Amino acid sequence: MARILTVWVLTRAVLLLCVFSVLTAPGPDVTSDVSVIYQGWYEVLRTGTFPLDDVTWQYPPAAALAILSPALLPFLGYASAFFVLSFLCDAVVCGLLLYAGRRPGTSSRGAWVWVLGVALLGPIVYARYDVMVTAVAVAALLAGARHPRTMGALAGFGALLKVWPVLLLVGTPRGRATRRSWAAAAGTATLLTLVFLVAMPGALAFLTFQRDRGTEVESLGALVLHVARNLGWQGEVRLNYGSVEFLGPYVPLVSTAAQLLTAAAFGWLLVWRLRARSWSASTPADAAFVAVLLFTVTSRVISPQYMLWLIGMAALCLVFRTSRMEVPARLVLAATPVTFLEFPVWFSHVVASDPLGVALLVVRNGLLVAAALVACRNLWRQTVSEPRAQEGRSARERVSRARSADTYASAP
Repeated sequence: MARILTVWVLTRAVLLLCVFSVLTAPGPDVTSDVSVIYQGWYEVLRTGTFPLDDVTWQYPPAAALAILSPALLPFLGYASAFFVLSFLCDAVVCGLLLYAGRRPGTSSRGAWVWVLGVALLGPIVYARYDVMVTAVAVAALLAGARHPRTMGALAGFGALLKVWPVLLLVGTPRGRATRRSWAAAAGTATLLTLVFLVAMPGALAFLTFQRDRGTEVESLGALVLHVARNLGWQGEVRLNYGSVEFLGPYVPLVSTAAQLLTAAAFGWLLVWRLRARSWSASTPADAAFVAVLLFTVTSRVISPQYMLWLIGMAALCLVFRTSRMEVPARLVLAATPVTFLEFPVWFSHVVASDPLGVALLVVRNGLLVAAALVACRNLWRQTVSEPRAQEGRSARERVSRARSADTYASAP
C-alpha cells in the first residue's frame, strides 16, 4: 500500500501542477473548458435555469450539481475550486479501491490500475467532471455486494450525471439483488428528474442537443471518414455541437451505423444476461466493464475523458481475484497513453487526417476494440460456457453412478 500511495502522491502532484499552469503540458490547454465553458454554465445555472440556448449543454440534469460544485469552495476561484474537487474525487476512488483490496479474495491490482491509468491520461482528468461521475460509479459497484439498494440509488444518481452509470446494473445477480437495485435506481432517477423539472426550466433539453450530434473525429466510425478524406472525399472537419466533428456526404450514414452497432452491443448484453448461469464476486464489475467498453467503442464520440470510465471499471474488476478481465484491463491501460498523444499532444494531426493522426486513432481504437472483444469472450466463458459444461459433466456423472448402482443391485 505504501508504494501505491507514494506513486499516487507523486503523479497527482504533477497533474495539479499542470492544471494550475505551473507546468505546461504539451498541446493545447485542456483546462479552458473549465474556465470558459463550465464557468459560463455555472453563471447560468445559478440563476435557476439550464443553458437553454447553448447546444453544447448535452448532459442529464444532475450534471448541474457537478458544474455548481465549486460553490462549495467559495474561497477559491471557479477553476481552482473545480480542480481541487476533482483531485478529491480521485483520492476517494483510490481510497475505495485500496479499502476493497484488503478484503478476502481481493487484491491491490485495482488500485494500481487506477493510479497508473489516471497518470497516463494526463491533466484532462482534473479538467472534466467525469472523475466525479466515476467516483459515484465505483462507490456504487463496491456497495452492491452487501447493499443492492445503495448500489441502485448511486447508479440512478450517476445516470443523471452522465448516463453511462446505468450500465452498472447489467451484471447484478438475478433475483432479490436485481429487484432491489433496479427499483432503487429507477426510483432515484425518477425522483431527481421530477425535482429538476419542477425547480429548473429546461432539464431535458439535453436530449435534443445530444440527438443532433454527428461523428466526432476521434471515434471508431470516424476512421472510415479519415481514410475517405485522404482518398478525395469532400467532407470537412468543424467544431459542431461542442466537439470537433466530420460534416459532409455520408456522415449521417456513418453515425447511423454507429448507433446500430450500439444497439447490437446492447442486444448481446441482453442475451448474455438471459443465458448467464453463474455469478462470482467479480461478475457485476466484469459485466459493467464489458457494457461500458461496448458503449464507448460503438459511440459516435470517444472523447479522451471517456477513458476515465474504462480505467475506473477496469480497476474495479481487478480488485477481485476471480475476475478474468486482466487482459482487457491491460489493453485499456495501453490505450490510455495513446489517447494522451492523440489529445492533446498531436490533436492537430488528428484534425488534419494526416498519417500520424490516423495512425494514433488506429492504435487507440484498435486497442479498445480488442479489449471489448476479449472482455466479451471472457465474460461469456466464465458465466455461460464453463458453467454449462460443468453442469453437463455433473449430469453425466450422475447417470454413470445411477447405472453402476443399478448394475450392482441387479447382480446375482
